[in-house]
Amino acid sequence: MKTLQFKTNINCGGCIAATKPFLDKADGVEKWSVDTANPNKILTVETAQLSNEDVIALVQKAGFKAEALGA
Repeated sequence: MKTLQFKTNINCGGCIAATKPFLDKADGVEKWSVDTANPNKILTVETAQLSNEDVIALVQKAGFKAEALGA
């Protein structure tokens, strides 16, 4: 299991609700959360198989932006 983190523009409960169907239904996403209190709106995803690019594509399908943090 690995933890991936992303800077996003998911900034409120409504945005989280709009993103939820895309991340909840994605194969490989074990758990996810968005820290809307953080200025960078950090999305944390626990996954065994998805890459940064996979998660970014899911967030984009929901209508939001994501940028991978770290290596």
